[in-house]
Amino acid sequence: MGQICIASVRNGHLIEDTTRDACSVPVSEIIAVEETDVHGKHHSSGKWQKMEKPYAFTVHCVKRARRHRWKWAQVTFWCPEEQLCHLWLQTLREMLEKLTSRPKHLLVFINPFGGKGQGKRIYERKVAPLFTLASITTDIIVTEHANQAKETLYEINMEKYDGIVCVGGDGMFSEVLHGLIGRTQRSAGVDQNHPRAVLVPSSLRIGIIPAGSTDCVCYSTVGTSDAETSALHIVVGDSLAMDVSSVHHNSTLLRYSVSLLGYGFYGDIIKDSEKKRWLGLARYDFSGLKTFLSHHCYEGTVSFLPAQHTVGSPRDGKPCRAGCFVCRQSRQQLEDEQKKALYGLEAAEDVEEWQVVCGKFLAINATNMSCACRRSPRGLSPAAHLGDGSSDLILIRKCSRFNFLRFLIRHTNQQDQFDFTFVEVYRVKKFQFTSKHVEDEDSDLKEGGKKRFGHICSGHPSCCCAVSSSSWNCDGEVLHSPAIEVRVHCQLVRLFARGIEETAKPDSHS
Repeated sequence: MGQICIASVRNGHLIEDTTRDACSVPVSEIIAVEETDVHGKHHSSGKWQKMEKPYAFTVHCVKRARRHRWKWAQVTFWCPEEQLCHLWLQTLREMLEKLTSRPKHLLVFINPFGGKGQGKRIYERKVAPLFTLASITTDIIVTEHANQAKETLYEINMEKYDGIVCVGGDGMFSEVLHGLIGRTQRSAGVDQNHPRAVLVPSSLRIGIIPAGSTDCVCYSTVGTSDAETSALHIVVGDSLAMDVSSVHHNSTLLRYSVSLLGYGFYGDIIKDSEKKRWLGLARYDFSGLKTFLSHHCYEGTVSFLPAQHTVGSPRDGKPCRAGCFVCRQSRQQLEDEQKKALYGLEAAEDVEEWQVVCGKFLAINATNMSCACRRSPRGLSPAAHLGDGSSDLILIRKCSRFNFLRFLIRHTNQQDQFDFTFVEVYRVKKFQFTSKHVEDEDSDLKEGGKKRFGHICSGHPSCCCAVSSSSWNCDGEVLHSPAIEVRVHCQLVRLFARGIEETAKPDSHS
């Protein structure tokens, strides 16, 4: 720092001007401010110099690092007078108090078993100190068995909390998600089992501290799976609305999904890996190789309602970013569409809008987000949007093992993974799937499909597969039903996140 500092606030930024350099700290990204004990000395131009009466305050704030990571940084501001120093402290604290989006009291669930079993250690070392610094109080529950977080959220008094934090992987987040959505619908008197029920959004946000094996949701919403970064997003009170898909079978809710619904390849992987949990994280690689070599394909029918309200498309090359225009505009157009349907100006689900695709598939994937992770930085659908009220439906038809490998490899590089003749991608609001060999218990869905839809199977004649069905991979959990009905609920939940920032250059101060 320079010897004399003149600090000011301009347009929500704390500005520091010195004789050598300058830095700007957004007030919205200040964690806390505190008086600094300088002991009569400070550093300038490489030398320690005496000041008659030095006074200083330290601003704890966010510093941007590489690859979308945030770091906890400290900037010290020097004042020539004690009264001026105290005035700055008082003014900044008052400004922070006015940031009403910041949480004061959080409910924290820690999964001590997820990933490499480092959840508790990560929270204590990287998260708890930041919460303490920001004067955030917490109630901590270290889970002891599966679904404990979900069960707790159904019973606990939620009114005293400003949000929920889950420390773990995607499975832990899914538990909290199901508990929060379920509790909200129960309180609102909404029947979750009704496929067309209009779900009520929760007022509480969810924070994710990544401590799992993949951390897909965190990576796709923040841009990194770094625990300190996620903790800082919670501290500054970021808010990001996110779509959720409901998955039904025979008017029964099976699960909610926020990332991947995968039948065929990804369904087979998750089903096989469940039998090899003793292998640890290596089970995913083992099961993935085994499934690829098996090269099974499955015959069925996919019926979907295109998302005509969206302003983007799966192949437009426009990824979802912080302050996303596509999400904002798509939500507005969806609301306008729903209002028209409410007043009877046009049908909400016009029969002619539905499309049907049938044939043999190696994989059927539906993604509400890019599904990016460290192994696949762009994800399964790079241009999928978090809050546009749609899902990207990806159909991979039967092809050679070599071509399927080419398709999989493109998930790890910058090439367009949809640029194959055997791959189709659609942006949809709803879809249904029925396996060709679905049993009598699913006949109601099949009959409903025959009445409503016309088949589009030109160039893909019917053929005889072996009598077999895959399972669905729903955000890492196995769904055994071969017939499902899926509906996207626009911006149903909110996270302590802001989306991936367009640019993430390191700050000038350190």
